[in-house]
Amino acid sequence: MGALDYLSDIFTITSTRKSKRKPMQTVDIKVKMDCDGCERKVKSAVSSMKGVRSVDVDRKQSRVSVSGYVDPNKVLKAVKSTGKRAEFWPYVPYNLVSYPYVAQAYDKKAPSGFVKNVPQAFSTTNASEEQLITLFSDENPNACFIM
Repeated sequence: MGALDYLSDIFTITSTRKSKRKPMQTVDIKVKMDCDGCERKVKSAVSSMKGVRSVDVDRKQSRVSVSGYVDPNKVLKAVKSTGKRAEFWPYVPYNLVSYPYVAQAYDKKAPSGFVKNVPQAFSTTNASEEQLITLFSDENPNACFIM
């Protein structure tokens, strides 16, 4: 069977052009915008990119959300080409973080309901702790045997 597989690999017709389509994703970027002109400039720069499906600009949060088949670094580069200082969105929703007031996570400049995305803010549970927690859970049908 090995010889047949080898020969079939040699004689199969393959295209030399392999185009992988980028996955559909949403890229969030933090951009300081002061006026309607800034907002329009950033939106037009990003919406002219190939693969962009939608662009949402939120001036109050200084946030630009781009959805489509795009590369995040190219989106960031396009926003920076407008002359604005930009970076990837550094915040996560407040309710997804276990320790929102840990050092470096709480940011006064963050929009309401958001904290900085730092590893110290997330809890790390190991498997043995999780087993102990579920051992006495109300959702565990065998918990009454232990008590």
